[in-house]
Amino acid sequence: MNEQAINIAIVRWLNDVVIGLNLCPFAGKPTGENRVRIFISPATDDELLLQDLRREMELLDEKSASEIETTLVVIPHHLHDFFDYNQFLNWAEKMIKRNGWTGVYQLATFHPDYCFAGAEPDDAENLTNRSPYPILHVIREASLEKALQFYEGIDAVPDNNKKCVESLSMEQKRKLFPYLIDN
Repeated sequence: MNEQAINIAIVRWLNDVVIGLNLCPFAGKPTGENRVRIFISPATDDELLLQDLRREMELLDEKSASEIETTLVVIPHHLHDFFDYNQFLNWAEKMIKRNGWTGVYQLATFHPDYCFAGAEPDDAENLTNRSPYPILHVIREASLEKALQFYEGIDAVPDNNKKCVESLSMEQKRKLFPYLIDN
C-alpha cells in the first residue's frame, strides 16, 4: 500500500471507530482541531522504528500541544506479529526512560491482532484496540491529566467500550473493521 492509502485507512479508523464509537472520549477535540499528527514510519526493523519514535517525541518537545496534541506512529512495514509488537514495547519504554520522558509521554497501543491479556483472540473486546496497522500512540501526560479533570467516569470507559463493541452487528463490524472481517 502507498502512504496515501495508509493515511486514508488510519483517518477512517480514527474518525469511524475511535471517535465514532466514542472509544476515547478525548480524541474528538484534537482531531477536529487538526492537532493529531499521523506519522507513517518507513521502519522495517526495531532500531529504525525506535529512531522514528524518538524523533516524534522530540517533535512534540519542540511543538506546543496547541500545535500538535498527540502523534500516531503508524507502522505498516514492521511488527505485523502481535507478539513481536509487544516485545518491541519493552524497547520503546526503555527509550522513553533513557531520554527522560517518563511522566512526559506515554504510549497507547493498537494493532490489527490486538488481544488483551486473559482474552481470547476472537473476543469482541479486542476490537477496541484493533487498528488497520500497528500503531504507537504518543500521548502527552500533561494533556491527559488536564483532560481527566473535565471527564467524570473515566474508570467506566473500558467497560463501556467493551459493551459498545460487543453490541455491534456483523454488518457494523464489516463496515468499521474491513481489514479484519472476511466479507
